[in-house]
Amino acid sequence: MGHGTGRGEGRRYRAVSLPGRVGRRRALLAATAVLVVDQVTKQWALGRLDRGRMIDLVWTLRLRLTFNEGMAFGAGQGLGVVIGLLAIGIIVVLARQLGRDLDAAHAVALGLIIGGAAGNLIDRLVRDEGLLRGAVVDFIDLQWFPVFNVADAAINIGAVLLILAVLRESRRTDGGVAE
Repeated sequence: MGHGTGRGEGRRYRAVSLPGRVGRRRALLAATAVLVVDQVTKQWALGRLDRGRMIDLVWTLRLRLTFNEGMAFGAGQGLGVVIGLLAIGIIVVLARQLGRDLDAAHAVALGLIIGGAAGNLIDRLVRDEGLLRGAVVDFIDLQWFPVFNVADAAINIGAVLLILAVLRESRRTDGGVAE
């Protein structure tokens, strides 16, 4: 199938797979950036939002310190050890994927998820109650959505990117457009 002349024909773009090292570097850069920003913002929140202090920013966006001993949206309270072990498993499984040739979207998505999971895992490891029993620091409050943090946002954005990348890959190979 020809690539066309570019005159009036629709162009097909394809995701370029990055060699293992480049994809891995991109993923590790994303994971490191998420982890650093997450931990810095959590430390800021712990120092500035203590004793019930809140900061109203715009519309419904408010910064308010809370602690989550469960998982997303407060589910699984009291299961910190199980959630921590699950996070370790997820990080290991996703990190193993970094050895493959990945397109940029896959690499960044994996990096966002790994960095977010590691950020929340650090909270569970070092906060209060003992190994894997600590609470995750949350502080971004939209007032119409559960309070969350940078790690939570990165995990969700990474998951959406990963789903879109997989769907794009599947459409490209199933639709006969693989090049």
